[in-house]
Amino acid sequence: MGCTLTKDQLDAAVAFHGHECPGLTIGLRAAELCLREFGHNNDTPILAVVETDMCGVDAIQALTGCTYGKGNLIHRDLGKMAFSFYRKTDGKSFRAVLRPESHGEAGNLARSLMKTVFSGQATEEQKRLSAEMREKYRQHLLSLDLAEVFTIGDAPPMPRGAAILDSLVCEHCGESTMESRTRRFGGKTLCIPCFTAVEQKI
Repeated sequence: MGCTLTKDQLDAAVAFHGHECPGLTIGLRAAELCLREFGHNNDTPILAVVETDMCGVDAIQALTGCTYGKGNLIHRDLGKMAFSFYRKTDGKSFRAVLRPESHGEAGNLARSLMKTVFSGQATEEQKRLSAEMREKYRQHLLSLDLAEVFTIGDAPPMPRGAAILDSLVCEHCGESTMESRTRRFGGKTLCIPCFTAVEQKI
């Protein structure tokens, strides 16, 4: 069946991110899956956990209502194309992991060419072919059924949501820091950068 998102939804994600690309498209499909299963955060409270910092996270923010600022989007720096969604009203959840086979021929070629482009060694022909393959890859991702894009399974236990904590003043730099991000060293309360700097001098 392919992507069921509307043109307005696609345009909103592209406007939020700044351009079209395969990475954004992966996030679009993950957001589509969330909307299909749980709806939008405005309709029912949702928590999203992303295991990557790639372009697709912007699509999730733009389309699901889960954002860093609201505290209902959590980034786990694991380097995986994996997205977990939790519906807070009943605890239902799932984790979607990008299938390697979803890349297809165009995706595999695009990924290979992008390495050459990013190295600064690409010829003009390689740059042209890279752009062409990236667009074919993007269209390929949109054409697949969601079950062909992701392996869908159980999510880890739901992490706790955002909490409002006190701020403490770092006794080295004088800047206010959320209490949970402070360290004690030598009898003083320090922010993480100051703790790291002071601790390394010992």
